[in-house]
Amino acid sequence: MFSKFTSILQHAVEALAPSLPLQEDFVYHWKAITHYYIETSDDKAPVTDTNIPSHLEQMLDILTQEERERESGETGPCMEYLLHHKILETLYTLGKADCPPGMKQQVLSFYTKLLGRIRQPLLPHINVHRPVQKLIRLCGEVLAAPTENEEIQFLCTVCAKLKQDPYLVNFFLENKTKKLEASKDSGAGLVKEDPCSPDTGQNQNQTPSLVTSTLEAAACQATSPGEASPSPVHSTLPNNDNYNLVSSLLNLTKSPDGRIVVKACEGLMLVVSLPEPAAAKCLTENTELSQLLTDRLAQFYRALPQSMDPLDIETVESVNWGLDVYNLKEDAAAFAGKRALISFLSWLDYCDQLIKEAQKTAAAVLARAVRERFFVAVMEPQLMQTSEVGILTSTALLNRIIRQVTSEALLQETVYFLLGEETGPETLAGITQHPLRHRLIEHCDHLSDEISIMTLRLFEHLLQKPCQHILQNLVLRCLEERNYIENKQQEEREEREHMENGQPHDAVDLEEDPLFSDLSPDNRLSSPDWLSCSPPPSTEHTKPDGKTEVHKIVNSFLCLVPDEAKSSYQVEGTGYDTYLRDAHRQFRDYCGVCQRWDWRSSPKSFEKCNLDSPFFEGHFLKVLFDRMGRILDQPYDVNLQVTSVLSKLSLLPHAHLHEYLLDPYINLAPGCRSLFSVIVRVVGDLMLRTHHIPEFTPKLLLVRKRLLGLEPEGMSVDHVTLLEGVIVLEEFCKELAAIAFVKFHASVSTSPDPLATVHRKQTDE
Repeated sequence: MFSKFTSILQHAVEALAPSLPLQEDFVYHWKAITHYYIETSDDKAPVTDTNIPSHLEQMLDILTQEERERESGETGPCMEYLLHHKILETLYTLGKADCPPGMKQQVLSFYTKLLGRIRQPLLPHINVHRPVQKLIRLCGEVLAAPTENEEIQFLCTVCAKLKQDPYLVNFFLENKTKKLEASKDSGAGLVKEDPCSPDTGQNQNQTPSLVTSTLEAAACQATSPGEASPSPVHSTLPNNDNYNLVSSLLNLTKSPDGRIVVKACEGLMLVVSLPEPAAAKCLTENTELSQLLTDRLAQFYRALPQSMDPLDIETVESVNWGLDVYNLKEDAAAFAGKRALISFLSWLDYCDQLIKEAQKTAAAVLARAVRERFFVAVMEPQLMQTSEVGILTSTALLNRIIRQVTSEALLQETVYFLLGEETGPETLAGITQHPLRHRLIEHCDHLSDEISIMTLRLFEHLLQKPCQHILQNLVLRCLEERNYIENKQQEEREEREHMENGQPHDAVDLEEDPLFSDLSPDNRLSSPDWLSCSPPPSTEHTKPDGKTEVHKIVNSFLCLVPDEAKSSYQVEGTGYDTYLRDAHRQFRDYCGVCQRWDWRSSPKSFEKCNLDSPFFEGHFLKVLFDRMGRILDQPYDVNLQVTSVLSKLSLLPHAHLHEYLLDPYINLAPGCRSLFSVIVRVVGDLMLRTHHIPEFTPKLLLVRKRLLGLEPEGMSVDHVTLLEGVIVLEEFCKELAAIAFVKFHASVSTSPDPLATVHRKQTDE
């Protein structure tokens, strides 16, 4: 009570007294603090019962006012006094001893406000960054300490300053080896310091008596500004190569206070983004940051229930790290494990964002740690298990992870974990080379439809990620040599100059194709209808570069399903034109992603291809083609997912993939199959089976209307799986026709590069 009265009286006296020059006023407040330690014997009274907080605040106000009154970048006498007399060193000593109790909080607050309020760069000064570094070491030493809030505010302020001037981080990297070498070169056993330097914080047995002696020296300095009083000398050698700023932030991420944890994580994100290579190396080699990321990721993953509904995993609201709101009652009412799932996804988002912001080499190291310590150590056993419930849950979680990852480095390591790093030609004997890849692809054709659908959906999301290795590993490496084409086709194309009736002698017209011999001319697109959605027909069957005329390709897909097996024309709004709009939008998006991958716009010339090497379509396409071949006997949802994956592949602007999936007129090598040939076989099977189903067409239309919600569910219909398969097949053929047309339209643009053309159109729009 008496101290508060004294403080009020002092403020009244200061208000009535004539104003002093700023430097005198500044020295007065500093002397008042130092004299307190010399004259006061009671060191147990809390600092809030003294005038120290008031004097410190006055000193800050004076420094701020001085800078405001001077030109930008000019150092005033008060700041010169603070630097020359090592006031920050002395305050650090007091804060470390916490004398009087609560002094550490006051010192942390003073440092934070000083760095935050003063615009001129302070950290380059040795008498600033050295005590700042020492104070950093004191932060995070004790969890749930009363100074945690001030500690995190101070650390985040330092991080913000380093973000503004990244080169300053080199002042905060301690390298024992270099200092030892420097001391040997100078002939000294220890690094020498200024003899009047205060305590450096290396002596862990420091007592309040040392504080008193240090402050007596500081008081002498305040009395005689021109002279420096000696104080104890201490070594500044660190124990090891240290990045104490990161270590202190890591300690505070373990705080029981969630707000402190969030602020510490924000500080780490600022630190990892610094572009200095030395800082990045120290961050990854001499701190426990990667261990924090991976251990906590594994901890949250293991806290998830062993069995979860895939729909819950897929539909839980998107989680932004640091913004998730805890409501245990609502979470528990939604579904079991929702809180654990949100915690996992939230930390995953933090890892992803931190790696995304990190310096390039640091990002690569951190991402590799996530792959080795989380994906391989924790997730792979779950994905390789035999329990169907466990497979479904772990695959759904992996699918959600893939959807959420956006950082390039983490995405690459995730893909390497799933598919391996192989890019060379795939062989049938080598499909088990990467066990997890083999297992996941096999799960696309699992006995459990749920597992098949979830795994297919996983691959669909993978195909949409901006990572070239995904496509190279799964598909493109098998098509590189174009050995799916019969070798003699090269010779035939060289003889193209021998034209008959405006067409090459080897051209196959639809009218001559036995597959379509039962179709009348009325069943095809009429010329007026076609002109509204396609370029004018050419007199040639093929373009000079070997591309089949687009209207031939489009008609090939549209006419694949016989008329008696079609039902879309009887339902409004299900025409081919609806797929054109979607195909244009999706192809444009793919071109924007693939533009930087330097894909060839035309197929590799046959002269450079090894057409004699055996062709293997690859494990992934093999499973997709196998499932496509069973489209008439599979559940509707499985068929939708299989065709969705195949349409994504067909949209890719790669010449070989386009040729293999969308050109019906290539001469396949013996034993090879393409997407078109697989569908042809399905249609052949369909034409045989429809004759054995009474009232096939009315039943087909009824099933279509029920799928569209135009008819209520009523009596069961026999052969419903086949009927649903026919509907999916018809729609898929229309989708492939639309994709072929859209891709052709992009390729005949004035630009030689269709990827650039579509990307330019996207920009214009």
